[in-house]
Amino acid sequence: MFDTALQQETAVLIGLINREQNETQVQEYLEELAFLIETAGVKPLKKFTQNLQKPDPRTFIGSGKTAQIKDYIKENNINMAVFDDELSPSQQRNLEKEFNCKVLDRNRIILDIFAARARTAHAKTQVELAFYQYMLPRLTGMWTHLERQRGSTGTRSGAGEKEIETDRRIVRDKISQLKEELTAIDRQMTTQRKNRGEMIRVALVGYTNVGKSTIMNMLSKSDVFAENKLFATLDTTVRKVVIDNLPFLLSDTVGFIRKLPTHLVESFKSTLDEVREADLLIHVVDISHPQFEDQIKVVTQTLTDIGAGDKTTILVFNKIDAYHYIEKEADDLLPATKENMSLEQLKKTWMGKLNAPCLFISATKKENLDNLRQTLYTMVKELHEKRYPYNKFLY
Repeated sequence: MFDTALQQETAVLIGLINREQNETQVQEYLEELAFLIETAGVKPLKKFTQNLQKPDPRTFIGSGKTAQIKDYIKENNINMAVFDDELSPSQQRNLEKEFNCKVLDRNRIILDIFAARARTAHAKTQVELAFYQYMLPRLTGMWTHLERQRGSTGTRSGAGEKEIETDRRIVRDKISQLKEELTAIDRQMTTQRKNRGEMIRVALVGYTNVGKSTIMNMLSKSDVFAENKLFATLDTTVRKVVIDNLPFLLSDTVGFIRKLPTHLVESFKSTLDEVREADLLIHVVDISHPQFEDQIKVVTQTLTDIGAGDKTTILVFNKIDAYHYIEKEADDLLPATKENMSLEQLKKTWMGKLNAPCLFISATKKENLDNLRQTLYTMVKELHEKRYPYNKFLY
């Protein structure tokens, strides 16, 4: 009998230290990349970094580092090499020849996770469009099988047309078709949003895997899928929530991440419209994450990029039950960092100077949830009274 069990794929992770990202940042990014590929079902074995002012045009990391990684891949029978930054098509081809294994970048890994997570026709169409847009400049003659997806009219290329040009034409046609499908879906979703009546709309936003879906379930008493993995939620979920006779609509949206592929942002336009058209945002932060401040910056910048940077926002620090710190020694005269601060000390830093509401909760342990509900009630009531002064609910 043969063992038919599939062996788990393994990978090396590679990051570049330069003027834009120092060694500490690159190590943090590689930790996140490791979580990404584990979410995709791949086991990370080793991390490599290279210090270059700018990427090598041929191999991204230079010949010496390429040779070092090549030896490790061969000795350990590694299946793939994953780069934290986007590779050009030529760099990817050159590295695959050198390493003799699959070479992917962060964008491709995120696309693969999105493809695996997509459940509805809408999400699948969005991911498929982003995938084809990513692959178009990377065609190397491997796409001729796509020709079977076309109709019989106009599928024959001229005798002098190269195979790669045929492939590009097929993919461009597929992109056009998917854009038309998404345009039709977007019109339907816009109509749905307009038909939701006069209720105030609140959207949960935040970095991926910070607990947005858990908070959604807690507030709406529903059963939205929640899991301790990146991008557990792709499809926007909208639920009616009532707090003390005051109803409003709450939506849970896809999480953000560093270096989110441009194609995904473009393809998920209708999903992100829930954020753009919301009256109030709940920005959820995982305060137990070592780099939560950097994650706040990523989310804030992404909101600005999609035109939602000026929205009224409640900042909710989740997972206080998992927050840990290392107490300073009595003779340590160095300035305290957030790693040395208790939660109460941390609240007195920049968080205590914010004009916007700043709350600290644990959704899983149900700590301080009454404070969140009361803050939501007050802010939604104020928004409703301003918009509909002659149509008040029984508060």
